Amino acid sequence: MSGTPQGPVWRQPAQVWAVAFACVVAFMGIGLVDPILPAIAESLQASPLETELLFTSYLLVTGLAMLVTSWISSRIGAKSTLLIGLALIVMFALLCAVSGSVDWVIGFRAGWGLGNALFISTALATIVGAAAGGSGAAIVLYEAALGLGIAVGPLLGGLLGEVSWRGPFFGVVALMAIGFIAVLALVRSDGGRREPVPFSAPFRALRRPALAVLAVAALFYNIGFFVLLAFSPFPLGFSAMGIGLTFFGWGVALAVTSVWVAPALMRRASRTAIIITTLPLLAIDLIAAGLLVATPTALVVCIIVGGLLLGVMNTVLTEAVMEATDLPRSVASSAYSAVRFLGGAMAPPVAAALAHAYGDTVPYLFAAAAVLLAALTVLVGRRVLSHIDDPSGDEADDAAAILIGDAA
Repeated sequence: MSGTPQGPVWRQPAQVWAVAFACVVAFMGIGLVDPILPAIAESLQASPLETELLFTSYLLVTGLAMLVTSWISSRIGAKSTLLIGLALIVMFALLCAVSGSVDWVIGFRAGWGLGNALFISTALATIVGAAAGGSGAAIVLYEAALGLGIAVGPLLGGLLGEVSWRGPFFGVVALMAIGFIAVLALVRSDGGRREPVPFSAPFRALRRPALAVLAVAALFYNIGFFVLLAFSPFPLGFSAMGIGLTFFGWGVALAVTSVWVAPALMRRASRTAIIITTLPLLAIDLIAAGLLVATPTALVVCIIVGGLLLGVMNTVLTEAVMEATDLPRSVASSAYSAVRFLGGAMAPPVAAALAHAYGDTVPYLFAAAAVLLAALTVLVGRRVLSHIDDPSGDEADDAAAILIGDAA
């Protein structure tokens, strides 16, 4: 997935470490609220359906904002975009922490999503541009930040959530404020001429058949991803710490397969073959989770196994997107991310509604059906995707765009 580092990965300028630290915290926001969903529901007298909208507002705004982040950063510069994104995250995380109703938390999570989109979409380019040791070293460092953030987010949420459901939000405020100061002090302003990206570029990109097929497949796939992530805390019945530890294991599993296993598989098999094989395996895991939902230990195993499969899919599917068209990779990634996050945004409240109406098994069966639809979409569209299995291309550039898509 990444090129070979041309120098010591960990010997980097201060500005690279500043952005990498902020990246870890930004990625933590994906799973941070997971352990405190039941606590929020209890403390704010909210239904599971209302509580799941914390994911919906965040993911919907993050996805839609990805359509305009390249347009913004190409005009105001990377450092300004990073700082605006970090400032928005600090402000809206603080507002979440002091909110008195679930409706306000839902709304402020939407603002958090906007800040996250602005920051994440710009961070990798900043690291690659400033890192020592070539783009390969920069990408390895970014991969490490991605994996650490995804794994630590639920764990931190569980630890602070044991004190109060407000604790994780205050934790993000403190860490992101440090990140803001570090970026402000250590990251150099990008000078020179910038090539403005047209506002319509991501919208036009979705007219390309290959990109459209992969985006639709990712929409269905993300339904499975976020049912597993966002709905599972409720049937688990654990404390905040128990949920945090469960999804820490999930995050570690996802990071390991995303960073190491998926690249190894892609050296041995085509991207479409990996996608068509992994998605049915994920569907089987989701069906097992639904059938065993009343047994917490079995559900924990299904969640962690799901993390292993999700890590493979995140990397392989997003790399396929990068090879799907001859468009600039940032444009293709923005268009793809916007569509796939629609699936992530709709999944949590639909899962909660299905559980309320039919029991806790049905949301996982719904997720499995969505994942199988993703596999069917790729299978039916395989003819227009044939070129994504061509191993030619700039590996380091591909990896950079992959990580932008993964982080989105």
